[in-house]
Amino acid sequence: MPAIITDQLRVLSASNFLAGVSTSTNSYYSFIGLPNATDIASDWNTNTPDPIDNFDNYNDIYDTLISAKKINDTDVVRVIKKISWSSGTIFEMYRHDYNINNLSPQTNSPSLYNANFYVLNSDFRVYVCIFNGTNPTNNNKGIPSLEEPTHTDLQPRLESDGYIWKYLYTIKPSDIIKFDTEDYISIPNDYLTSDNNSDVRNVAVNGKIEVIVIEDTATASYQFNGTKNNVPIRGDGYDGEASVTFLNGKPTDVQVTNGGSNYTFGTLDLDSVVTGSGAEFSVIIPPQGGHGADVYQELGANKVLIYSRIENSDVTNPDFPIGNQFARIGIIKNPLINDTTNLLTSSSASGVYGLRLTGAATTTMNVQVNGDITQVIGVGSTAVGKIISYDPISKFMRYWQDRSVSTNNSVGDKPTFGYRLNRFTSEPNIGGSTNIIVTTTSGTETVEIDTSFTGLSTTINSQTYYFGQQLTKGLANPEIEKYSGEIIYIDNRPEVTRALNQREDIKIIVEF
Repeated sequence: MPAIITDQLRVLSASNFLAGVSTSTNSYYSFIGLPNATDIASDWNTNTPDPIDNFDNYNDIYDTLISAKKINDTDVVRVIKKISWSSGTIFEMYRHDYNINNLSPQTNSPSLYNANFYVLNSDFRVYVCIFNGTNPTNNNKGIPSLEEPTHTDLQPRLESDGYIWKYLYTIKPSDIIKFDTEDYISIPNDYLTSDNNSDVRNVAVNGKIEVIVIEDTATASYQFNGTKNNVPIRGDGYDGEASVTFLNGKPTDVQVTNGGSNYTFGTLDLDSVVTGSGAEFSVIIPPQGGHGADVYQELGANKVLIYSRIENSDVTNPDFPIGNQFARIGIIKNPLINDTTNLLTSSSASGVYGLRLTGAATTTMNVQVNGDITQVIGVGSTAVGKIISYDPISKFMRYWQDRSVSTNNSVGDKPTFGYRLNRFTSEPNIGGSTNIIVTTTSGTETVEIDTSFTGLSTTINSQTYYFGQQLTKGLANPEIEKYSGEIIYIDNRPEVTRALNQREDIKIIVEF
């Protein structure tokens, strides 16, 4: 049987997602990962592959996850596509009846929410187009807009170019800085409750008619010329009236003089006041509650923008290493704290392993980022990892281990140390040691795990260096419990190399 998922379900889903981020029972994180993208595909940076959506890929995402940043309720906002006002453009008007058989005249959209029926002006004010000059003389396609709407009137304003614009809201400067993009406009999260928007909400009248469109006058013939006032608007609402102007027996203009209230359908009852027939009109029904009552519903806010800033300013919790690359970003819902069943709630978290090293070469070696580190942990058993970053002052190394170190490579070569993925340890078995062989830019160096060290930081020459992870006997585990939570967004991209003075502003659009 024919069925559809309605636009209103999509708008509701966006609202529910926003509410889910705001509740303390959920915890959302953006993350960066995949430090070895070009090992997976040599042309990754020029031919970035689409993400794969299956459980196998989810496991790999966790294994290559570098760091995660908490998403707070102030980091999420509803957005709509950006339609900027420009002179000479024919904008579409709000209509309640666009459908597959009544497409919007400029974008040929069967849905209101895909039509260009609202604008953002140069002062970051948002307006809905109530009327665009449409009539039979322009084939009901509208006329060019020549006057930018700038008013903040509570009632719709007729501009000199024939357009009628209804002011809805102004984007706050802080939201412009944080959420503005080339393609999307943000909507205030508190529109329905904020005093800033209360005047617009309070003047909205449910079912108030703002405009009546003349659709066709080709066969119209009426025994009247001039303006006929007090023409009733019939339907299920009350008190609606309009004035109709005639020229040569044909209607040329309709002005709503009393919009009435509570209309869900309407008919201009011209027959009751004028003799004649042949004209066709459309009474445009406003959104539920009236224009400005609920902009999420009125503008079709079925998208959410998630903002996350990654920077190196948190010296006491440096979870985002520098000098490495990442080629994947994403979102995880409700990850757990490592080795617990507790929800992760910290402002940021590390997804990689760490080693505190000791030995003569620790202060002089130049490690090869993405190079191997190995440890013989017992007879015939070797742990293998890949270097994320290394600080020769604090002697702290971050590394990750994924399936690439214990599976055949892309050309079928077997892994050097077998198919078992072994973890590094401060307590090796018989035949093993705490020695770590590190790949450097000039070869290899042998150092050791500092098994005497436990802590979150170290002090050298009166300066404290924080690791961002708890080390026990020289080893640090990821702060995120691997394979916990739900991965709800994946984005592959060309590699980005992180630098000390660099920050990344990540803006993710989720469409429902």
